Amino acid sequence: MTVTPIVALDMGSLAEATTVVDRLDGLCRFYKVGQELFTAEGPRIVRALREHNLEVFLDLKFHDIPNTVRAAVRTAAALGVRLVTVHAAGGAAMLAAAVEGAAEGTATLPKSGSQRGRGRQGVSLGPSGCGVLAVTVLTSMRAADVGEAWGRDARSISVEAEVLRLAGMASAAGAYGLVCSGAEVRAVRAVHGDALALLVPGIRPAGGAAHDQARVVTPGEAARSGAHYLVIGRAVTGAADPREAMNAVLAEIGESTAA
Repeated sequence: MTVTPIVALDMGSLAEATTVVDRLDGLCRFYKVGQELFTAEGPRIVRALREHNLEVFLDLKFHDIPNTVRAAVRTAAALGVRLVTVHAAGGAAMLAAAVEGAAEGTATLPKSGSQRGRGRQGVSLGPSGCGVLAVTVLTSMRAADVGEAWGRDARSISVEAEVLRLAGMASAAGAYGLVCSGAEVRAVRAVHGDALALLVPGIRPAGGAAHDQARVVTPGEAARSGAHYLVIGRAVTGAADPREAMNAVLAEIGESTAA
């Protein structure tokens, strides 16, 4: 199985993002644009990456009424992004609307733009060309945090069970995949097999600082558990030598998937 690393451009300007992309030239073709960078630069950051034939994961975690999310995802897909996130907690109707919006937005792209290859080995992104990923439980949250946020007794909360519940909803709505922590990947794969692409954030090298993440795994652990996409941020972008750090991540993924 192919595991695709995505480097998170969690910074505040196009200039900073371009510096990272230039330093990782030839080592990474897939980048995450999140809320900080998109708020600062808007669609031009996506266009800048696409002009260099780089793939974009637009991680804005849409969560609104279905019609609004459908329109937002349609606009994102029309920019040529490869992956986009929506909160699974928005419900089945919102998830289905996001999937519809992704298909509508990609339909406006030139033919070559809507057929840029396959998302992961043997699995197409589908007719939309823009995969909708449902965010389950944020990797910064533990059971106590989920209970507090959702008004439930933390003692009755199983993060894994909540992820599986939301995974079922996402699958039924036609989502391409899920965002979950590496701790839940095996459980999701056991239920859904290869039907859902699994993207794991919170990736940290062994011994690396967890920062504000609660449920973290190493690149090798995530790859061995069956993740399809790994989001790597400060472990690479904050390293003294980003190329060396990225090569270490790639080597660990390669060793894990070859085992």
